[in-house]
Amino acid sequence: MDLRKLKTLIDLVSDSNVSELEITEAEGKVRIVKGVPPGPVAYVAAPVQAAQQPVAEAAAAPVAAAPAAAPAIKGHVAKSPMVGTFYRSPSPGAKAFVEIGSTVKEGETVCIIEAMKILNEIEADKAGTITQILCENGQAVEYGQPLFVIE
Repeated sequence: MDLRKLKTLIDLVSDSNVSELEITEAEGKVRIVKGVPPGPVAYVAAPVQAAQQPVAEAAAAPVAAAPAAAPAIKGHVAKSPMVGTFYRSPSPGAKAFVEIGSTVKEGETVCIIEAMKILNEIEADKAGTITQILCENGQAVEYGQPLFVIE
């Protein structure tokens, strides 16, 4: 299928109420899925517990820092350059590219992200030691999602 025909199909889907289109031809198969625009985000406040101290005591007590949603990360965070599926090894049953404590050089492959049936080798963008692996093997990852911490 040539590029002009593909662009025409994409334009047709984006300008219509059709959310998905799949076409099979001799050269192959094309599936176009229209993205859903983001809807309103609802935030729910966590319930606040009443203080157990008397008012005078509470006023004299030092203010405690609010607990962080995620633990503080020390070091360089290597992030996903794309949306896809995270894999730690080149094939099932193979040894992982890196483990916690592994020393990596800049440009060394640290994982694979599969996107649209293409396996993309992700390289370390900084030399150092892997101190945390922030994704599970086979987990879906988003663009910019933290993958590793390198110190």
